[in-house]
Amino acid sequence: MVAASSVQITGLPGRDTECVAVQRLVDGLPDAGGALLVWGEPGAGRSVLVGYAHRYATRCHRLAGAGLADEAALSYAGLQRLLDPLLDRADALPEPQRGVLRRTLAGAGCPADHRLALSMAVLGLLAAAARERSLLCTVDDVDRGDPPTAEVLGFVARRLRHLPVAMLLTAGTDAVAAGVPRHRLRPLDDRAGAALLTDRLPGLAPRVARELTAVAGGNPQALADLAEVLTPGQCRGEEPLPDGPPLDGALGRGYRGRLAGLPADTRRMLLLAALDSDGDPATLGRAARADGTSIEALAPAEAAGLVRVGPERVALAQPLARAVVAADATLAERRAAHLLLAGVLDSPGQHLRRTLHRAAAAEGPDPVLAAELEAVAGGAGGDDGVAALHRAAELSGEPRQASARLVAAAGRAWAAGQPRRAGRLLAEAAAAGPVDPVAAGRAELLRGELELRCGSPSRASTTLLAAARAVSGVDRIAALGALVRAGEAACHTGDQFRYAEVARRVAVLRRAEDPPDAELLTALAAGVAATLRGDHERGGPALRRAVVLGNRLTGPALTPAALTGAAVAGLLVAVDSVAHRLAERAVELAGARGEVSALPRALELRAIAEYWLGRHEAAADTSREGLRVARDTGQVNSAGVHLGMLAVLAAVRADRETSLCRIREIGEAPAPHSRPRALAQWALAVLDLVNGRHEAAAARLAALARPGTGRGQVLIQVMATPYLVEAAAGAGRRPAATAALAVFDQWASSTASPSRRALSARCRALLAARGSADAERGFRTALRLHPADTGAFERARTELLLGRELRRSRRPRDAREHLHAARETFGLLGLTVWAEQATTELRAAGESVGTPELPAARLLTGQQLRIAQLVAEGATNREIATRMFLSTRTVDHHLRNIFHRLGIRSRTELARALH
Repeated sequence: MVAASSVQITGLPGRDTECVAVQRLVDGLPDAGGALLVWGEPGAGRSVLVGYAHRYATRCHRLAGAGLADEAALSYAGLQRLLDPLLDRADALPEPQRGVLRRTLAGAGCPADHRLALSMAVLGLLAAAARERSLLCTVDDVDRGDPPTAEVLGFVARRLRHLPVAMLLTAGTDAVAAGVPRHRLRPLDDRAGAALLTDRLPGLAPRVARELTAVAGGNPQALADLAEVLTPGQCRGEEPLPDGPPLDGALGRGYRGRLAGLPADTRRMLLLAALDSDGDPATLGRAARADGTSIEALAPAEAAGLVRVGPERVALAQPLARAVVAADATLAERRAAHLLLAGVLDSPGQHLRRTLHRAAAAEGPDPVLAAELEAVAGGAGGDDGVAALHRAAELSGEPRQASARLVAAAGRAWAAGQPRRAGRLLAEAAAAGPVDPVAAGRAELLRGELELRCGSPSRASTTLLAAARAVSGVDRIAALGALVRAGEAACHTGDQFRYAEVARRVAVLRRAEDPPDAELLTALAAGVAATLRGDHERGGPALRRAVVLGNRLTGPALTPAALTGAAVAGLLVAVDSVAHRLAERAVELAGARGEVSALPRALELRAIAEYWLGRHEAAADTSREGLRVARDTGQVNSAGVHLGMLAVLAAVRADRETSLCRIREIGEAPAPHSRPRALAQWALAVLDLVNGRHEAAAARLAALARPGTGRGQVLIQVMATPYLVEAAAGAGRRPAATAALAVFDQWASSTASPSRRALSARCRALLAARGSADAERGFRTALRLHPADTGAFERARTELLLGRELRRSRRPRDAREHLHAARETFGLLGLTVWAEQATTELRAAGESVGTPELPAARLLTGQQLRIAQLVAEGATNREIATRMFLSTRTVDHHLRNIFHRLGIRSRTELARALH
């Protein structure tokens, strides 16, 4: 007999935890039985998991049933279908139980005082069937069938502990089988969604897979339905993706089937819920009373898994369910529902929603209503603001006005982090007819912004330059913003030489009487251009002026974009704390205004500032947040930068596994000289350096840019210069190191930053002759310059390098002091690999030292420590994932790393290690 545990079965994408739970349930047999309720929305994969259980339980008898909506009114119909294969064993039951069971399954019903006997009979029948071989009993959609069957199965499921019977129940809600262990099927994360899609569509672009996972809300069936309708161009990412799963797909048909069986008043209430995007129970209650019913009419729809009714919100299961409900109603029914909702939204704060419902019920052009919509949309953000402007365009009587409103709606959609919606609105604007020059120019600005963040930065540069020319005569500040973004696109692609043209055109638009926001942009462009060509004498003052202006902005001029521009300037003149504060203000302002699309860039700059401040854990946390938001908003280019930063930060910690994982996530899509690829090369070079591969590290870093040509990632190479010099010195490639250091020295000496000057001194020491006074003097200068309050890691690296220099110069006694200091700091920072290098040097210097004993908390990253603390408190991986907004797979990954770092094997040992 083949044991189930030895059977190799391919797991379900994103359902590893659920598969393990099923395996444990089955593997416990025959020693102990048990039950599990798996619940989740339609399409979440409940039936697939049932199929997995049957494939896995090869050593068991298998019994399968399912709840059918068509039989929901027939008491015990589901029980009769489930037990029919076992009825020949009913003779083994005691007479009272046997009689009750047979009468009930024959359709005679079961009086209340016989229900216990019936439930015991079902339990006994399953036990008899499992006498020869363990039994797996599954009932899919138990909540869709007749309630009496669900009650009996719940009774049985609670009493299987001492029987060789495992029961797996699935439902759309957890309001069945009380007392039975339960597990919710949550939406798939990006990785699982991509795995499901690429299994059906090999070669699907990774960016497309991520976007489709968002479109589907992580629903597996929705993803499968989307995979059926994609065109080849959509698979390659060359055509716009669908707004949602197809209405006629399997999931849409399933929703429509559930909708068809509902009472008329339930369907009317469900339509009201589908059309009221706010989902306010009070509003729906008033609408229900006006319609002669009550919100309780939604109960059958809730039981069918179409809607969730809570005290704060009434929400349809998925956007697709909302679309199916609306599409299934007639035009007259939809208009009547909109007018009913408009009639009950009578408070001043509900003006926008009331107008939207009136507009939805309008027929044909209505310029007056369109103007009202545009007016009330003025102060509204998010979906309602976009919807209002979109509907205003549809009701406009004049094409130019419609186009302008569509462009405005597209801008709102982009600000809210909805690039696909913004792109569709721009396409509608272009098709609406003639567009006035101002609207056309703003449309081009938005297209360029979308390309910069979500598409091709090289195309973005061209688009933004053209847009700046188009609007310069009517909106000079918008033109300046477009030029600065065009420069950002050039820097992202590694074509910094193009920034000179940007700066020239910015200078043409500059005016002596410019307001602060315009002056900030002109100063920033002039300063960046000068810095890129190495002219810090001109670049520094301009950039410092941009920083000052950024700190002074108020009123309408205070925008996330202006603050991020000032933060860029701050980083280039090495005022890291100020740059961090500006980036932080940009993050806060974007959040307060709902400008989600501005967050990834602001978080990029905050992470870089934290890197220079020596706050590596904070930088990693910021980049993780930036990556999440960038992916949620489709900003693939920003996501690549955040992945690159995470790879670098992991490499600096000598966390090879995490660094390589992040590099793999970047993939091959970014252009060879782009910023994400440069960050990946920097991370790989640090890993090479950690492992003593100096030649490989130096070659990687030297190839990042070609100083003097303006090609490649000059700014990334400058950031990585301390590693380049160390690697080149170790490999004997001094010319490459000398050239890079000259650029770094020029920059460092133009700033007032002690940390940059410390790194410069350390680099010169590395290039000095070994054992020379110049080498020692350089290291000691670096130690003197390293700030005491920040940059502990860099100071410890200098201590290590000085200790190594002294030890190699045959001064072991002098070396030990610095090596001990380095070892202690690395230990406190939890950097085991670096601490081990200091230990190795100490041993070579004649000191007998063991492996550094570090407090457990110091060996973990900030996120690892939080996970470890939750484990120590008794939280499960699923609970940790929920509390920290992570996937369970991510928690599992971190927990493995935690066990490895602490040298432990169990959660119990982990709890002891932290106390």
